[in-house]
Amino acid sequence: MSVTSPLRLPQRAARGRTALAATAAVLIAFALGFGPGAPFTGSATALAAGCSGVDADFNGDGVRDTVIADPEATVGSARGAGVVHIVYGGDKGSMQLSQETAGVPGGAEADDGFGSAVAVYDADGDGCSDIAVGVPYEDLGTTLDAGGVQVVYGSGTGLGNGRAVKEYLQGPGSPLGGTPETGDWVGYSLAGGKTAAGISYLLIGAPGESLGTIEEAGGFYYVSANAATAVGINQETTTAGPVPGDGEVDDRFGASFAASPTHFAVGAPGEAIGSARFAGAVVVFSHTLVSGIPKPLAGFGQDAEGVSGAEEAGDGFATALAMTPYRPASATSTTESLLAVGVPGEDLSTTVDAGAVQVFRVTANGSVTQVHWIDQNLADAEEQAEAGDFFGQRLAAVNTAPNSTASATTTRLAVGVPGEEYSEEHTERGGVQIFPLVGSPGASDAWIAPGEGIPGEPAPRQLAGMSLGATPTALYVGMPYGPAAGHAVHAFGWNVASGGASTRTLKPGEGGIPTGDVAFGAVVR
Repeated sequence: MSVTSPLRLPQRAARGRTALAATAAVLIAFALGFGPGAPFTGSATALAAGCSGVDADFNGDGVRDTVIADPEATVGSARGAGVVHIVYGGDKGSMQLSQETAGVPGGAEADDGFGSAVAVYDADGDGCSDIAVGVPYEDLGTTLDAGGVQVVYGSGTGLGNGRAVKEYLQGPGSPLGGTPETGDWVGYSLAGGKTAAGISYLLIGAPGESLGTIEEAGGFYYVSANAATAVGINQETTTAGPVPGDGEVDDRFGASFAASPTHFAVGAPGEAIGSARFAGAVVVFSHTLVSGIPKPLAGFGQDAEGVSGAEEAGDGFATALAMTPYRPASATSTTESLLAVGVPGEDLSTTVDAGAVQVFRVTANGSVTQVHWIDQNLADAEEQAEAGDFFGQRLAAVNTAPNSTASATTTRLAVGVPGEEYSEEHTERGGVQIFPLVGSPGASDAWIAPGEGIPGEPAPRQLAGMSLGATPTALYVGMPYGPAAGHAVHAFGWNVASGGASTRTLKPGEGGIPTGDVAFGAVVR
């Protein structure tokens, strides 16, 4: 497979953001990021006026909204500045967010990548959902690609009409503290939600962060309950117990996240294991805070006891992660999680870069056990593993009934296979394979791809499976690549049959979404 981007982390790039603009952004973050009102420190006792408490509802009407990002979009004359589309539920139109939107700090600049990652959660606990937008290639003064995150708050009158936008930037007096460095990529990955105790959290990845002279060792920040500052964590952190692993060159710790109300996982897909560079590893944490730091529970790669496979150069273990709450048959409450780990560079015998996914059970006390190895050569599974499929490059998972005993119909996993070929003329068409997380993975899997359930005709380099989003009722498949006419986001039921039809399509020029795009649907939530 010839693709190096978007299947790989980007290289450092040079752009210009003036020192004045960077200083202004920091000052705005400092002046506006902490108010109005005191920071939220726990679950809300009452909903704010006009807020529904429904997940992903930005305008308080009780209907779930959809977020679709085009991080490569041109804003004004700034190519690659990035745009995020908010499609309101109930056919109530859409709005666009960019760094030219009123109230959003900074300004649209070439290759900022606004919307490269997004997280939807209720940051301040008022019952209206909020959105965190990653801008990983934002320049701060002369510091290129330092990155940052902007949280835009929902309200009873719509997104952006509530509290002032909060910025999470590095630098003295800024919420992340420290010193911005070239290529930190703050905001490359994001995850947000509520813990089992009802406290909101936000995870901010900085996989390019250097530890002293150790470049791209990586790290992440944990923001608990809309706090004014964040806690920085890396593989040298010991406050809440040693974080497994050591900070090493190119680990890129924080490049991927997955979370449930009980646990969260942080990927280090560049982790070297012995002489195997970019073999990859993952660390699992509890949301329980010890001296303000999440408690690390376990860390492992394919060299760990009980983990299938063998560490190999370029496996990219933990390139993608997905996690759902899990209740086994013997339990009366949901305190466990299922963690899926994508290994897109896995070789299956002589089939190079075919890819695989490994699924682990994480108990309440943090013990981790592998429960599944999934690849396209499984008995009864659709499709067949081929070289360059990159099965597991993206993942999305759901538990549609988290307060009930988990089953094959309620716990589902979608696996992106962007390198899948349709024919010699349609290389890298890609596709998505959906599996049960409980029971035999091949027993009820399904395959969808362009021309096979995903609307549109097969074409070269569509890379279907590079963009996946999960809600309790729908699997979203973004199609940002290939012919422009096919750029769209399609929704499917989680128990769709192979080749089954989508239930909804969102695309530029329809349903109030503006025309024109570059990579519409590159991220969807």
